[in-house]
Amino acid sequence: MKLLSRTLRRRARSISVPVVTALVTAAALGVVTGPAQAAATPVAGGVYTLASASSGKCVVVTGASADNGALLIQTACSATATDQHFKAVAQGGGFNLANGNSGRCVDVPNSSTVSGTQLQQWGCGDGAKANQQWTFAPSTAAAGKYLVKSVATGLCVSNKDGSTAGNNPVVEETCSDIARMQWSFNPISSDGRSWSNNADGFAGTSGMGTTTTTGGAAGTTVTVSTYADLVKYATASAPHTIRVNSAITVTPYGTEIKVASNKTIVGVGTRGHIVNGGFFLGAGVSNVIIRNLTIRDTRMADDDPDDKEYDYDGIQMDTAHHIWIDHNTITRMNDGLIDSRKDTSYLTVSWNVLAENNKSFGIGWTENVTSRMTIHHNWIRATNQRNPSTDNVAYAHLYNNHLQNVTGYGNYARGATKMVIENSYYDNVKDPYYRDDAAQLRQTGSIVVNSEGQQETGGSAFTPSSFYSYTLDPASQVPTLLRTYAGPQANIGV
Repeated sequence: MKLLSRTLRRRARSISVPVVTALVTAAALGVVTGPAQAAATPVAGGVYTLASASSGKCVVVTGASADNGALLIQTACSATATDQHFKAVAQGGGFNLANGNSGRCVDVPNSSTVSGTQLQQWGCGDGAKANQQWTFAPSTAAAGKYLVKSVATGLCVSNKDGSTAGNNPVVEETCSDIARMQWSFNPISSDGRSWSNNADGFAGTSGMGTTTTTGGAAGTTVTVSTYADLVKYATASAPHTIRVNSAITVTPYGTEIKVASNKTIVGVGTRGHIVNGGFFLGAGVSNVIIRNLTIRDTRMADDDPDDKEYDYDGIQMDTAHHIWIDHNTITRMNDGLIDSRKDTSYLTVSWNVLAENNKSFGIGWTENVTSRMTIHHNWIRATNQRNPSTDNVAYAHLYNNHLQNVTGYGNYARGATKMVIENSYYDNVKDPYYRDDAAQLRQTGSIVVNSEGQQETGGSAFTPSSFYSYTLDPASQVPTLLRTYAGPQANIGV
């Protein structure tokens, strides 16, 4: 069944309320900060990757060396690479940072006070050496980021010159609350998976006047458990991080709550549910994160199975940009689970479960070919059409997705779309992937089982790595990974 992208009419209901002023909540560790904390607060015993705000890359020991004197550099982040893991070990008034691969500590060579000195690893000993002790000060300019300051020298850890290049030195220099000295502490779960608070893919890249997607990180953090409070903060003009701490029922039934720019809406662990409604991001809305929620149940018995009469989407975006949709379960809606329309761009959709629906993920409703989007690590199951149907997208990068029990069609490159599919897994999918004559589709590394129909490629499409760094999981591991990690996670939003 085809998506009639140029003729469909929309009937989305939306609501808005006046701007409100929120109370600033106290930050963790008894520290009062300006911006809300979006990333993890580093704590004793925690294991983290350290990601630079200027590059998005992570600190690593050169060559995964276990030797004393091995230098620190930056590289593309990988949660499973133990040479990027650092354990915060409380010592005196600060912390040692012990490498997960070598067991050695981040060290200022000879306690040098020269700005620009490249950092190294060295044996931790009893942990009392001042040149291996660090304090973590919350940034007042970038929420969720920290300045990492040497107890011995008073200088701060820095990505040299703010470079985005791999292998760039990690140095110490005179402290300043600027991007190259701002670091996210991304926790590593016990099984080796961490969930960064930094958007990846196209949502993490610069364009249309926006550098990256940070959501409500520049504003206050509020926790909501009522529909009235959710609407109040989601529609406000000020930036907010909105923690959803319960199941919230939307009224009237099927309403799509208007979300204003500069918002993060995140479920607290697995407790955040949006019931009988969804979200709408209209023209000009930008810098929005929707994360770790279960969005569910707007079906209308008199409309199934075609979903033509009631436009009750899970998330609809019309001409929005810099949007990150991550770790949600969206299911049983009376139209699309996700609709990306009218040139919505710089979109990343990652680690979601899209399930039990006629229409999964429609993209298009435009004659223009400008949109950029990354779709990775999504489990799309028990659906019919639009998985996704991708019409007139300049760059569509799909990787490590799992399509299962899909009756209509799988990944469809329509119009003039350029699509790249990598290391995905198709199980019982009709027409796993194919393209229109004018579209380009390049596929590598995927696995197709128990499926029939088209597996059509053609054209060179584009090279995703020329836009951003990313790490592919083996296609054979994708079903297990997504059964475990797609959808809301207990350690996000807490």
